[in-house]
Amino acid sequence: MVLGVLFIVSFLVSQYLIWNYAPIEATLGLVQKIFYLHLPLAWWGMISFFLVFVFSGLVLLRKQDKYDFWARASAEIGVLFSGLALITGSIWAKASWGVWWTWDPRLTTTLIMWFVYVGYLLLQGLELPELKRKKISAAVGIIAFLDVPLVFVSARIWRTVHPAVFAHKGGGLAPEMLYTLLASLVSFGFLWLLLLKLRAKQIALEQKLAGIFLDQLSARGEK
Repeated sequence: MVLGVLFIVSFLVSQYLIWNYAPIEATLGLVQKIFYLHLPLAWWGMISFFLVFVFSGLVLLRKQDKYDFWARASAEIGVLFSGLALITGSIWAKASWGVWWTWDPRLTTTLIMWFVYVGYLLLQGLELPELKRKKISAAVGIIAFLDVPLVFVSARIWRTVHPAVFAHKGGGLAPEMLYTLLASLVSFGFLWLLLLKLRAKQIALEQKLAGIFLDQLSARGEK
């Protein structure tokens, strides 16, 4: 409830800043404002994948079901957010570069990351013995994270057309754009946390109901 209210309030504030406070970019015009959706989606998506890495490690170390639930929920939210980041990025690319897609290092590594975590979710859904599924999924969740830092640094270590948001020397964002971006990051953060908590609870409830169902089947079989 509290997270929902915080998201709604912060979302309204961020939308006001996007459309009434942040200046219109001179080259791209209004379409540039999709940046205030694109970057928060991308960042919170990568944070989700970092949590998959953390919870996967905890699955192997502590062997508790709750960590597997949180890893799966984090992966699902990460795939959703990074997928939307790819879509909004393509819209921005069409206006900026004249094409929907180019095999730029940042875009390519992001797409690979997205497919890797889709594969992780498919693995989680396989009909395998429960313990085996958790161990294999946890191992994949740890290994998959190797691509996430690569996505982050790709625009800095390779020649790329993808813009650097926070330039080290010169350039960067105007103050109005920076404040609007930070407000949007906070707003999407509340949404991300709300979805993550709801999905983790839903997965835990699904597992509990499945256990009850199996117990009832076993009881009927014994009779």
